[in-house]
Amino acid sequence: MLDESLLDTPEALSEADRRGLLRGAADAGARVRTAARLAAEAGVHDLKPDGRPRAVLIAGPGAAAICAADLLGTLAGPGSPVIRLAPTGVAPAAGALRWELPGWAGSVDLLLITTPDGTEPGLSLLAESAYRRGCTVVAVAPSHTPLVEAVAGAHGLFVPMATAPYEQDEPLAASAPGVLWALLTPLLALLDRTGLLSAPPDAVEKVADRLDQVAERCGPAIATYSNPAKTLAAELADALPIVWTEGVSAGPAGRRFAAALAELSGTPAVVAELPEALAAHSALLAGPLAASADPDDFFRDRVDEPAALHARVVLLRDRPIGGLTAAPAARDLALSHDTPISELEPEPGDELETLAELIAITDFAAVYLALASGA
Repeated sequence: MLDESLLDTPEALSEADRRGLLRGAADAGARVRTAARLAAEAGVHDLKPDGRPRAVLIAGPGAAAICAADLLGTLAGPGSPVIRLAPTGVAPAAGALRWELPGWAGSVDLLLITTPDGTEPGLSLLAESAYRRGCTVVAVAPSHTPLVEAVAGAHGLFVPMATAPYEQDEPLAASAPGVLWALLTPLLALLDRTGLLSAPPDAVEKVADRLDQVAERCGPAIATYSNPAKTLAAELADALPIVWTEGVSAGPAGRRFAAALAELSGTPAVVAELPEALAAHSALLAGPLAASADPDDFFRDRVDEPAALHARVVLLRDRPIGGLTAAPAARDLALSHDTPISELEPEPGDELETLAELIAITDFAAVYLALASGA
């Protein structure tokens, strides 16, 4: 059950935030600036690549690496494929994970290693294997970890991960807002140098500014009625989020939101892109999850029986391609099944800015839902 009174009590939110999730969301802009500075100090802006890599391979544990690969692949487009190397192993523990390079990987490919841990033996072995194959290796991870030595042995580039003091007390959640931006920002600068995407220093600074603006709108001191993240969290209480996205940038933001809901608050969610989502989820909305599927039974025991779980559509929109939009059809489908709908659309800006805004608001919402539900 969601404690909605906690949402408008900043002191209680701070006390419940044992994992530093809310602080990580609030200082996302500062994290981007720190990560950009560390990337510059590591020499990223001084690189003179011979050309675009044939493929960009990304390896790392957890939702942060998955989201980084998704975001970079979306921003890079079809120029060079961005491929995530999924780990194998018997458990998610650092010592049990292993990564393997594709058989075709070689000297014209780029390996990016991203991890908030840095103690995974599998990643160190991967760096050594990449060196033997001739791949260029770049890693973003905490300083003073075994991965630093492995990357140095592979003659690769190591960028220290931007961390905050409060993150030393608890293990970092892979979906924590600070983790994503600490790992993603140096990779944006790197791929900008290779020409795969456009993320010059001024564009990264605009991302940091946009994240600061979201923090001002969605911070714990802002009341629920004027706070889009708290409002979304309250709307998703006892609901199954059906996340629909429209626009190129909204896709990875929606998938990130679903991952954050699952890991941070234990809330399951399904996600799909419009217009395909209309056909993919039509039967779902017409089934027992629709609000209309639970008629008001006078004899139902409302004290002992928990509230039924019903779907709620969350529509994340960016600039539709060619001006065409399936949003009206999405609203009609949801409302025809008595399914409520929440909508988020970023303020105008370039692709990086609008993507950052969607991620930031949904990150805040996932954190508020986790704190208010006691997850």
